Amino acid sequence: MITPTKGIAPDRCLLAVGAQVLLQLDEPRSVSQTWARLKTWRAGHGHSSPVSFGWFVLALDVLYSMGAIELDQDILVARSMHAAPLER
Repeated sequence: MITPTKGIAPDRCLLAVGAQVLLQLDEPRSVSQTWARLKTWRAGHGHSSPVSFGWFVLALDVLYSMGAIELDQDILVARSMHAAPLER
C-alpha cells in the first residue's frame, strides 16, 4: 500500500501519490485545490491508475506522518526538508 506491490501499481502507491501531491504544493493550497491539481496533473502525465479521494487523503496522512506537510488554518503547506549532515 505504501510501496508498490503486485496489486498496487507503482504510480498509485502512497509514496508515489505523496510525491505527486508535493509537486502540487509549490505554494500553500487548500485540500480541495490540491486534489483538483493532482487529478489534472495525473491526467496530463498519463497516469491511468485511478486514485480516489480516500487514497489521496491516505497519501496526505503519510506525508504528514513523515513531517513533509502540515495543515495551517485549513491550508496545506509543504515543509522544507533538509538532510542532516553526516557525522563521522
